[in-house]
Amino acid sequence: MSPSPFRRIALLALASMLSTAALAAADDADPRIAALLADLAKAQPIEATAISPDGKQLAWVIQHEGKGVITLAAADGTHPRTLTAAAKPGTCSESGIAWAPDSRHLAFISNCRIDLTSTQPMHNDIYLADTSADTAPVRLAELSGYVRALQWTADGKSIGFLFVRGATRHASAVAAAKPLTGEVGVSGVEVQRVASIDVASGTLQELTPAGMYAYEFNWSPDGSRIAYTAAQPPGDNNWWVAKLYVQPAQPDAKASVLVDPATAASGSLRGLQIALPRWSPDGARIAFIGGLMSDQGSTGGDIYAVPANGGGLVDLTPGILVTPRWLTWTAPNAMLVGQIRNGQSEVADYAVNANAATQRHVRFSVPASIGDGSAAMGLSLSHGASHVAYVQSTFAKAPEVHAGKLGNQPPPAVTTINAALRPAWGKAESVEWDNEGFHVQGWLLYPADYDPAKTYPMVVMVHGGPASAVQPRWPGVGYGGAPLSALGYFVFMPNPRGSYGQGEKFVQANRRDFGYGDLRDTLAGIDAVEKKYPVDDNRLGLTGWSYGGFMSMFAPTQTQRFRAVVAGAGISNWQSYYGQNLID
Repeated sequence: MSPSPFRRIALLALASMLSTAALAAADDADPRIAALLADLAKAQPIEATAISPDGKQLAWVIQHEGKGVITLAAADGTHPRTLTAAAKPGTCSESGIAWAPDSRHLAFISNCRIDLTSTQPMHNDIYLADTSADTAPVRLAELSGYVRALQWTADGKSIGFLFVRGATRHASAVAAAKPLTGEVGVSGVEVQRVASIDVASGTLQELTPAGMYAYEFNWSPDGSRIAYTAAQPPGDNNWWVAKLYVQPAQPDAKASVLVDPATAASGSLRGLQIALPRWSPDGARIAFIGGLMSDQGSTGGDIYAVPANGGGLVDLTPGILVTPRWLTWTAPNAMLVGQIRNGQSEVADYAVNANAATQRHVRFSVPASIGDGSAAMGLSLSHGASHVAYVQSTFAKAPEVHAGKLGNQPPPAVTTINAALRPAWGKAESVEWDNEGFHVQGWLLYPADYDPAKTYPMVVMVHGGPASAVQPRWPGVGYGGAPLSALGYFVFMPNPRGSYGQGEKFVQANRRDFGYGDLRDTLAGIDAVEKKYPVDDNRLGLTGWSYGGFMSMFAPTQTQRFRAVVAGAGISNWQSYYGQNLID
């Protein structure tokens, strides 16, 4: 398995400034590279996990040879068995697991007719499995189009989901776009709507307006209404200006705007983004996360709330020094929040009143990436939030499902899917420093086989976004800092201003100031690293992807400190950027 041309060029460019030995390491003849890529490919990605409402069963989805495979097990991971809609396992690709309130039935999405050309409508069927019986899953709906985000009503009678009728591609600004034909922006526009299916009859209803592109939704506690974020199509372009709506859960029902960030009376949200709407258990309020977000899915900001029948918008967490990324109500006056603090994942309890959400207690904090597959830092909870499940990975440990009682300690791993894998790179440490009134954090990977008596070159990797954050996670194939660490570099991954983890003021500190303040933070971070670790300042490299690619092109115009730079998918011209992609 040889590296792609881009990987070869990237490694050669980064290595060329460092030493003859490092240059040789980037050559295809060096067996380390092929071996490293082969080892990285051994990790099995765990795409989602869900715990049953009674806390007794688990389900998870593993990506295997390009297809999603569902496993059912007891809550402690024992007695695993494969669940599929096909007669032969591995024939279909399955996803979207969602437990029914009865803890007995599991709904999922199955695609048994995969079109690798992405030119034919997708076939995403919804199935229902009785996990207490040895019977084949029953197909509830055969749908032509894209289906995701299954969500049951509390009474177990209906399943809601996001549906793009006739879609040939995933609904995402970063998915490959359809060929532009006809009148651009008018012909062939696909619209994602909130739909529902009646479990007993199989009746399908599309709930949200045909001219409105929905991004996320949530059922009211009694199932009579839905809250959702939406914008005018084309949806891939317009998530950044989405509004919060509420309407009865019926076709052709009137939708009411609860929050429009473009005109929000609360100045802290004006012109920003909203995500993750969640009804309070009493149906009185809808909470969501609002802030400066770079892409859909990269959720982070303050916690806001608005009355479900309309009224004043409240920022419940102004001035906090963490970044909430996920939330759920646990009572009308309490929330469980997943948040980033200093590059680490935290789960915390918040007390909520009419005007504020105040952190009461941090349940646990882990130097890891966690999530259930439904949202950034999402957790799968049992009824009453007594048990929790999520997927966790670090620089040192590949992804595993963690599950158990929700207490003051992180739950243990209950799978050994990737337990045999060992890192070929060095250990990781959190690094913190102060610059221009900001507290800044980043992650440093040591070189493999580190010897403190030697000096080493260092590659600085700038993350995408910029509204995002570097957190410890097992690397994918051929990208990220770990492969460079394995080849003998220090790898520094800063979270400068614009990043999550220090509060919304820090996130917005480089708003309309791309590259300047965050570069100064990064350079100050390099100084902090060099004071403590044996890094050769004459052998510094810089690289990044997306916003990190932009920074990699921008930095050499501001400093001569880096001896070589590799930019991936960076922005070089704002006008062509606006006109040639789906991220307006």
